[in-house]
Amino acid sequence: MSHVLVVDDEPSICWAFRECLTDEGFSVDVAGTAEQALTMADAKTPDVIVMDIRLPGIDGFQALAQFRSNSVTAPVIIMTAFGSLKTAVTAIDGGAFDYLTKPLDLDRAVAVVQQASAAAESAAAKNGGSARSAVSRDDLLVGSSASMQEVFRRIALVAERDVPVLITGESGTGKDLVARAIHQHSHRSGSFIPVCIPALSESVVESELFGHVKGAFTGADQERCGLLELANEGTAFVDEIGDVSLNLQAKLLRVLETGELRPVGGSAARRASFRLIAATNRSLEQRVTSGEFRGDLFYRLNVFRIELPALRDRACDIPELAERFLLDTGSNSRSLSLSSDALDELISRPWFGNVRELRNAIEAASVVCRGDTITPDHLPKPVPSLTQITELSDQAPSIRLRGAVEAWTCFHLSESDASAGDLLEQFQKIAEPSLINTVLKHFNGQRGETARLLGIHRETLREKLRRQE
Repeated sequence: MSHVLVVDDEPSICWAFRECLTDEGFSVDVAGTAEQALTMADAKTPDVIVMDIRLPGIDGFQALAQFRSNSVTAPVIIMTAFGSLKTAVTAIDGGAFDYLTKPLDLDRAVAVVQQASAAAESAAAKNGGSARSAVSRDDLLVGSSASMQEVFRRIALVAERDVPVLITGESGTGKDLVARAIHQHSHRSGSFIPVCIPALSESVVESELFGHVKGAFTGADQERCGLLELANEGTAFVDEIGDVSLNLQAKLLRVLETGELRPVGGSAARRASFRLIAATNRSLEQRVTSGEFRGDLFYRLNVFRIELPALRDRACDIPELAERFLLDTGSNSRSLSLSSDALDELISRPWFGNVRELRNAIEAASVVCRGDTITPDHLPKPVPSLTQITELSDQAPSIRLRGAVEAWTCFHLSESDASAGDLLEQFQKIAEPSLINTVLKHFNGQRGETARLLGIHRETLREKLRRQE
């Protein structure tokens, strides 16, 4: 039976872990401080450690280092309510097995503990049985939503591994920033070289990518290195990989498999060691099926995948993103802020252009605003993406509602009384009267028609209206 040590100063977290893990057959000890946990680990060596970062006394990162210096080799799972890309990378680089964010999904947390326990058993067999952080200009990516925390975790996991990465997501979601973050936190000493093949002229695309020798074609007066060779010992980020021609796909595949580049007009191959990160806003699976993308190249690229969420699916990150963009638009003479009405307006929009559109809106508002506070009047009108307006126009009201609900929920979760236990009731008291009264007004006060459309009995409607009085 594997032994788990849970380290957290919140008794409710420790209790929940003890209950769930005991049901799964683990033995569990709990500690409220890192110092207590270190003492307990000396007395009884744990097989898995689950530990919060923010603890009274020494923090989780310091404790992780001390566990390792004390020869405690058990997998350590880090927990935090203040997730950021830096935190995730620090945890993984520090030797953490995995990284969980609060509020916890207990089913996932138990699954991670089981994975850590299995990994510890495997290693033993091989050895013979032995609160949101402040936004900074340095942050490439920000967001405390569950979907972005998963993105941070996957960046941290793959940064030090020299495997191809495929980043997918809608246009404007920040795929280039993810690629830069992976390179930044990797061990590679070379440059980060962005490559957008569809933006290159067809007549010179191979020369741009692979380089050329002197005299290879008219105008080739001297030898030139290609973009992929410039990425040697670094990272080549190929954007819009889904739009690359089949002919060029074959040549890219050969480079990936052999590690050799052949410049245009040259006979000798050159070695180049670069990490390839590709990105697309298209479904490569569909393009493989239609014959527009090579299946062998797809499988070569799709070693490790990071899916970026659309901004409308993580509306609770908008205040943090807006704060980050305001840092860039401010100046030494003034510091800009958003009024509550302006922030509400930003949260309510569907953002078909995603994070890029939000950043542009903040920049435009900072130009129009002559004071220190941006109001709704300063914001540009929303401009849906022309490529998405047809398919998303019918969804726009639902998207706005989902975003508003998520933002309202995130706000209340951050309040001091978030544990009151009546969040659903609070939401229903706000949302239900608006729904009922709008339908009632549509039918000019006819309660029978209103009840029919709402799908409730007329007496139920009468009782709900009575409670509004």
